Amino acid sequence: MLLATQGKIDSVQFFAPMALTSYQMLAPLNADQRYDMGRIGEVAGALPLAKAQADSILRENPNHLLGLILEARIAVLSGDSAQLHSYERRLIAAEKGELAKKREEYTRHAEDITNALQQARKSLGGKP
Repeated sequence: MLLATQGKIDSVQFFAPMALTSYQMLAPLNADQRYDMGRIGEVAGALPLAKAQADSILRENPNHLLGLILEARIAVLSGDSAQLHSYERRLIAAEKGELAKKREEYTRHAEDITNALQQARKSLGGKP
């Protein structure tokens, strides 16, 4: 993920398959690991893999913030603004209840959650 933020796309493409293989060996994956795997898929351009991880997270908990964030990211990359706004609305609606659960993965990905919520509110014009 650091390589992706640094714009080192060649390195991302080289290391992503190794990282994904490592995650697959951890099965069964929890929501935190599925989010990480989905993000790797996202930056490596493997959107079906990222989508599968988001779907798995949300199948277990339809309000899981990381699943909603991952789905919103996939919608952006797919150019699907209707889906994007749907997931953004769900993210905002789930925020208080989910954060109250104090899940470890929410602490670990606090910056992603904060950024996604800010983007969702901006995108929706402050409307849930």
